[in-house]
Amino acid sequence: MQPSEPINHGNSMFSDKHQTQRKDVLLLALMTIGAACGIVYEYLLAHYAGRVLGSVDVAVYGMIGVMVASMGIGAFFARTISNPYTGFAWLEAIISVIGGTSILVMAAVVSYAFVLPNELQNTFGMDPSVLADGGPIYALRELSKVFPYLIGAVLGFFIGMEIPFIARIREDIYEKVENNAGTVYGMDYVGGGVGAAIWVLVCLSQPIIISASATALLNLLLGAIFVVKFWGKIRWVACLVVLKLVIGTLLFAVLFHGDKWVNSMNSMLYKDRVVYSNNTRYQNLVLTERIIGGAGESILSLYINGRLQFSSADEKIYHSMLVSPAMLASARTRRVLIIGGGDGLAAREVLGYQPESITLVDLDPAMTKLFTGRDQESEFWLSKRLTELNRDSLNDSRVTVVNEDAFLFVENLLAERQSFDVVIVDLPDPNHPDLNKLYSTYFYRQLSNLVSGDGAIAIQSTSPYHSKKAFLSIGKTVAEAGLVVDQYHTNVPSFGEWGWTIGTKRGLSALERIKQVPADSVVSEVVDRDFILGAFTFPKPFYDGVDNIKINRLSSPVLYSYHSEGWRKQQGVFTTQAN
Repeated sequence: MQPSEPINHGNSMFSDKHQTQRKDVLLLALMTIGAACGIVYEYLLAHYAGRVLGSVDVAVYGMIGVMVASMGIGAFFARTISNPYTGFAWLEAIISVIGGTSILVMAAVVSYAFVLPNELQNTFGMDPSVLADGGPIYALRELSKVFPYLIGAVLGFFIGMEIPFIARIREDIYEKVENNAGTVYGMDYVGGGVGAAIWVLVCLSQPIIISASATALLNLLLGAIFVVKFWGKIRWVACLVVLKLVIGTLLFAVLFHGDKWVNSMNSMLYKDRVVYSNNTRYQNLVLTERIIGGAGESILSLYINGRLQFSSADEKIYHSMLVSPAMLASARTRRVLIIGGGDGLAAREVLGYQPESITLVDLDPAMTKLFTGRDQESEFWLSKRLTELNRDSLNDSRVTVVNEDAFLFVENLLAERQSFDVVIVDLPDPNHPDLNKLYSTYFYRQLSNLVSGDGAIAIQSTSPYHSKKAFLSIGKTVAEAGLVVDQYHTNVPSFGEWGWTIGTKRGLSALERIKQVPADSVVSEVVDRDFILGAFTFPKPFYDGVDNIKINRLSSPVLYSYHSEGWRKQQGVFTTQAN
């Protein structure tokens, strides 16, 4: 029997070592998954905060900064927890419940902050001219603006505790751990990369609340595996199991019903009834309906990321003024390129001038699908209304719809030596840094190379009064690209005073060309030639100080700052004083 004893002892040592290694592999795998979940949480909170607060750039960068700083504080705090096994097990339960319900809580707080004043007015019969927005109401609204960051800070604090706990557990498992910090942080970074890939490839195409609850359930599963593996080293384990069952039930409810709940709360932010809502891969699309008295049709309004894009009550004014001046200023109108305009309304106006072909490039296929009447989530009556509104322009045989990045698509058109008689640029306002490239000298030079020598380019250019510096900068940027530039404006009731920029390649300016066309050349239900010509007139001091306005370039973007200053800092206030 004695000879066999060393062999058994050796097997036992080998078995213990193998078991320790398996535990370590499990720990590192859990660390990687947890890191991936953490990155997804960061993006989820930043993404949603930007949509509800209408400040995507500030929300994204601010949220990531807040969460990273909070993670550092959490990492310091982790050393105060004596038992890392208990700490990690309970930590995953806390992270999952906060991460899985954060979107719901944010939606509730923001919605309540903006709905409460209306409820008070209705309850107490207050005159509409009396705004219930002072004192506690003002404080609540200000709280709603910072509340997403508070949630981000709390969640970041707990996520930051994961790495120290895992490192201490590895030290407890091994008698000696080589490169413990490097191994743990290495797996954390790998997990962060995996989480970023999951966000881009999966989460962006899903409703945000489904992404949040699914990530939280994965976090909960991670914690459950840890509990099973290290059951004997965790305190209050029975209470933890019950808590995890409760959290799991809650998260499954959010997974299956949360999208409906969030949409209901988001709908409270709109004055009119929400009839369509879709979180696409690129943006949030919302259509609202206002029922008006009399025999007239209801009014439909489109919002992208919370910003009004058009109202059916007056969109013909906007789109006529965007399209008609360029069509009149161009010697020919056979081939037209529309950049943006996925609602088909600009295309509708262009088709009135009987072009041979229209190429429309819009990044979001969900947008063009909605306005071609092919969106299965849109009710039949709504699809019918939308195609009636754009006169089924996107289904016209002369219209080719392309869902690509306009910046890259224009490069491809130039490589193919394509040319167009008219280019219409119907992009959103430059309210996000990512849009800067589409308002730069480089992009306008590329468009200039696309347009024929006697053609014209028209560009939506924000409000000349509420964001004057941005408006003037667009004009100067187009001129820097080598075009002869005019700017014009008119009142669109839903937007207020709005402006456009028009450029011609050589010869007479657009204004001089329009003066020479016959009066009956304008194809529009709402404007005529005299109205268009009058739109080129501005108050006498309007261009004072224009020399101080900077040109927007790829390397030195200024337009976003100008737009932000006008709309966010000055809140769209216009003064006749020169600036």
